[in-house]
Amino acid sequence: MSEESKAEKFLELFNKGKEFTEELLRENQRLRYRLASMETEPAKSGASTEEIQRLRDQITQLTEENKRIHARFSEIEEENKDFANRYIEIEEQNNNLANLYVASYQLHSTLDFREVIQIVQEIVINLIGAEAFAILLLDEKTNELKTIASEGEDVMPNVDQISIRLGDGVLGQVAKTGESYYINQDLDASAGSITIERPLAAVPLKIKEHVIGLIVIYKLLQQKDSFSAVDYELFSLLAAHAATAIFSSKLYSQSERKLNTIQSFLDLLTTTS
Repeated sequence: MSEESKAEKFLELFNKGKEFTEELLRENQRLRYRLASMETEPAKSGASTEEIQRLRDQITQLTEENKRIHARFSEIEEENKDFANRYIEIEEQNNNLANLYVASYQLHSTLDFREVIQIVQEIVINLIGAEAFAILLLDEKTNELKTIASEGEDVMPNVDQISIRLGDGVLGQVAKTGESYYINQDLDASAGSITIERPLAAVPLKIKEHVIGLIVIYKLLQQKDSFSAVDYELFSLLAAHAATAIFSSKLYSQSERKLNTIQSFLDLLTTTS
């Protein structure tokens, strides 16, 4: 490489270095100007350091207040959800009680034994939500509980043929003591499967303290997972109303048969005379 070429190459490098240096100087000047503007901004706005600090403190306080309000808002939102859920539960209870009132009226509107039993079945299905169940009556002569009506024989075989002596097993004890049974009260039962003698629930049909039979639940409808709080109240009310209706209709049926028998006997005597 000749001396002239070296000189041109050096000049080219020098010019590039010069341009780069000038660019750095311009960027440095721009940054300095921006920094100076930021430093002089409070003075331009007429705000003192104390005022700026006071505003900063106010912003901090407002930020904390905003956090507290947000937290309280979240609490109120949860409370509103809780109130909404409770309102739904109360609404459901009111509907069930209204339905029970109508059902009770139907129970006491007839003295036909079969009609009363059918109404009890409809109540157990529609209000309790049972798919498989049995209504048992106690024969006081033999001290045996026997099925007089049932639903769900395909789910619980032989539910229509229950016959248990008073005091035997879960059902016999419920009839003897007059205390309702629910499977969650029995730790051993809850671990095993539902059987004829170990149901989901067994509620005594009582007139005062006198047990005349049982309502026994074996399976709930698919859309119902478990008994709710209102179900236990419904069980108690249903048991009392159903017991009275069943007992009254049974006595009426017996008296009607006796009356018919006596009338037939009198008619026979009259005819013979």
